[in-house]
Amino acid sequence: MSHDLFDHPSLVHQRGRLLELLRELSYQEREVILSSGQRSNFYIDCKQVSLSAEGHFLIGQLFGRVIAAVAPRAEAVGGLTLGADPLASAVSLVSFLAGRPLHAFIVRKEPKGHGTGQWIEGAQNLRPGMPVVIVEDVITTGASTLRAVERARGAELDVVHVVALVDREEGGRQAVTARAPLTALFVKRDFTTQS
Repeated sequence: MSHDLFDHPSLVHQRGRLLELLRELSYQEREVILSSGQRSNFYIDCKQVSLSAEGHFLIGQLFGRVIAAVAPRAEAVGGLTLGADPLASAVSLVSFLAGRPLHAFIVRKEPKGHGTGQWIEGAQNLRPGMPVVIVEDVITTGASTLRAVERARGAELDVVHVVALVDREEGGRQAVTARAPLTALFVKRDFTTQS
């Protein structure tokens, strides 16, 4: 991630504080099996931070700053449920308070089982061709991010960028950037190397 996005002292502080929260509440060194099926010796449960009041605010502020810089045409943000839900909500709320509202949407893992059978929640606020940003909590292989990108494009949305909280640096970046530009606030070494 380009650190010049956060040159302003308050943003440097906010990014540092968000990393502190993620290290304290989300990062665990233990053996786990990830959603990709891969084994790992560490786990980052970003929902512990994105669902906290302070974390929600910081994510909204920082993602909003990234989106304004790398995808200024964007009019909405969303991603695959459940990890992206609080991220999209945070960005949407903070963007409204800043006077440049971005709608939030949710990409379902399965189509709605009744009614319209839709894949996208919040579709009434969207239109064909609308430029959108896909948000993600953690990228490992990129599979869930790519599913969100494809579902959004299937709904005729123009995916202009992907913004993630953490890139685990395990091949997901390459998979995602083959389909859309990607900016991640943090990478694996931000957690494994204490500053």
